[in-house]
Amino acid sequence: MRGKALVLALVLGLATACGGSGETGETTAAGGDDGSPKVTISPANGDGRARPDTGVTVTSAGGTLGKVSVKLKDVEVPGKLSADKKSWQSTWTLVPGGQYQVSATATSSKGKATTATSAFRTSAATALTKINNVIPSPNETVGTGMPVFVQFNKPVPVKARPAVERAIEITSTTPTEGAWRWLTAGESFNGLPSVVFRPTRPWAPHQKVTVTVHYAGLKIGDKVFGDKDVVRKFRIGDSHTIAVSATTHRLVVKKNGRTVRSWGVSLGSGGDRQADGVDHLLTTSGVHLTMDRVRVERMVSPGKKKGEPGYYDEKVPWATRISNSGEYIHQNMDDPSCLGNRNCSHGCVRSPAESAQWFFNWAYRGDLVTITGTKRDLPWTNGWGYWQMPFSKWVQGSTLGKAVTTTAQTA
Repeated sequence: MRGKALVLALVLGLATACGGSGETGETTAAGGDDGSPKVTISPANGDGRARPDTGVTVTSAGGTLGKVSVKLKDVEVPGKLSADKKSWQSTWTLVPGGQYQVSATATSSKGKATTATSAFRTSAATALTKINNVIPSPNETVGTGMPVFVQFNKPVPVKARPAVERAIEITSTTPTEGAWRWLTAGESFNGLPSVVFRPTRPWAPHQKVTVTVHYAGLKIGDKVFGDKDVVRKFRIGDSHTIAVSATTHRLVVKKNGRTVRSWGVSLGSGGDRQADGVDHLLTTSGVHLTMDRVRVERMVSPGKKKGEPGYYDEKVPWATRISNSGEYIHQNMDDPSCLGNRNCSHGCVRSPAESAQWFFNWAYRGDLVTITGTKRDLPWTNGWGYWQMPFSKWVQGSTLGKAVTTTAQTA
């Protein structure tokens, strides 16, 4: 921007006046003796290291603001005019290293006008903490239990979390109440520190969702700022609910409230309580979510060495993961007489081959799988077990301490 003329242009009706950039970090266009209004722009004209986190502010004294235009590479920056039309503030923070042009006009009650234009560049200092990923994947169709993950390469400083949380915008076809919760790397399903949105109740099916993380320009540390915004669009598909009983040994699948398929299953047999006090052969009871899928998954007994009692190393087809503790809905590879009759598995939900393959191809990520009848509960940090936590407690993990409602998405 320094190669261009950084000029403050003043149009004061038929009058003339003076203006300039002072030590306050603002540019002021002073009104004339004829009663023209004064317009002040911050950051100042010609500033080469403006703070991105403060955005752009335009104020008027002696008149009301009309047209305010802030542009980055000829793209309008959104902002809001105050109710009294005396001030304008950009909605989000600014892009680090961005070159901005501002134009604002104010008019007095007597019709005298002042127009000010300004240009500045923001600081290019970006934080090492960056957004690693947003889940769901782009344009993915997911289940009604699906959380939204904003994951980072390293922990976001505690002081920066309220600003980050406020800067995440979710729009959806159907306004949906939910809350964000910050997870440490140890609580995260894949070891990445995250902030996770979970609806109060499952998403309404058949709708579009857009997540925009306005991360660019947020103050993350001392004099360093978020590097860029991230946008993710996805869809909520049909309502898929799966009920699995360890006592009846049945799995029932419903689509939009109607049963579409049911089959006999075999859950964990139990009887292998290890040093951590957990019986690793028991299936966990609780609300699970379908996660990733693997055509053939290698499954190895946890905490056991080859040759020890209970050791296994198997390749299992049509495996749909439902937790991080090795639980899948998959094809049965052992005694078929167990299916529908007794619990014989190592902790997974064994199913007939045809049914396991059908489910593998039918399910979305984020489908609700409720398992009942076992003596081992699913911890909320196991995989995507977030529906295990009451919403009143979930919301306490938000730095803002309150629920939020998604904005209605326009066509």
